Amino acid sequence: MPARSVIFRLLAAAPLCVLSACASNAASQADVGALRAELQSLRESQARLTERLQRLEAHAAVDKVRSGEGAAKAAPSNASPSPSGDGLGATPELAVVKLKPRNEPAPKLPTAVAVVEPDSEQMEMFISAVPDGASASSGGDAATVVSSRDDAAEEKDPDVLDAEYDKAVSLLRTGNVEGGVERLRRFAEENPRHPRADNALYFSGLGLIGLSEFKDAARTFERLIKTYPAGDAMLDSMLRLAECRMRLNQAADAKALYTRVVTQFPGTAAATQAEQRLAALPQ
Repeated sequence: MPARSVIFRLLAAAPLCVLSACASNAASQADVGALRAELQSLRESQARLTERLQRLEAHAAVDKVRSGEGAAKAAPSNASPSPSGDGLGATPELAVVKLKPRNEPAPKLPTAVAVVEPDSEQMEMFISAVPDGASASSGGDAATVVSSRDDAAEEKDPDVLDAEYDKAVSLLRTGNVEGGVERLRRFAEENPRHPRADNALYFSGLGLIGLSEFKDAARTFERLIKTYPAGDAMLDSMLRLAECRMRLNQAADAKALYTRVVTQFPGTAAATQAEQRLAALPQ
C-alpha cells in the first residue's frame, strides 16, 4: 500500500514537472526575443551614430579646405603653399602673361580730295543774266550791273519776299492759275538765292500742268533740277518731269527718269512712287 501511494504521488508529480519544463522553455524563448530586439535596437543606434560621424567628418573636411583657402589669400602671392595633410593638393601658381601691342605704324588714309569744277548750269543761281544792251567787252559794266541787282535783291525785306511768295501760291489755290504761274516765275527769277526759289519753280510747273502746257512745265522742272540739285523740291520735280514726258508721248525718257530716281535715291518716298509707276508702264 505505501508503495502504491508513492507511485501515485510520482504519477501526480509528473505533469507538474512537464508544466514547469514548458514554463521554463517559454521564458527562455521570451528572453531570446527580448535579446534579439535589444540587439536590433543597438544595431540601428550604431548605424545612426556612424552616419552622424560621417557627416561630421565631411563638415570638418569642408571647414579645413575653406580655412586653407583663406590662408592662401592672406599669404603673399609669391609664396608656394605646401600640400595639406588631408591629401588635398594646393592650388598651383599661375604665370602672368602681359601682352604688348605690336609696334606697327597705323595704315595711311587717303586725304587728297579731287578738285572738281562746278557745272556751269548749276552756277546760274549765283550769276544774274547780263542785259541785252551790254557787250562782252564791257566787263566792268556787266559786273557792276550784276552786283547792283544782287544788292537790290538783298535790300528787300525777307518778310516782304515771303508775303510775295505766299500771295503767288494763293493765286493757284483760288483758281487764278495763270496769274499764279506768272508771279512764281518772276519770284524765282528775281530772287534766285531765296530759300523758296526752287519751290516757286515747282509750283509754277504744277500750274502749267494744270493748264495742259506740258512742254513749258517740262522746261520749268528741268531748270529746277539743274539749278537746285540739292533743293527739297528736286525729287518731286523729277517725278513731275517724267509725268510730262508721258503726256508728251516720250515714254522712254519717262522710264529713264523713274529708273534714275529709284537707283540714285533708294529708300525715299519718291523712289517708292517711281517704282510703282515703272511697274505700271507698258513693257
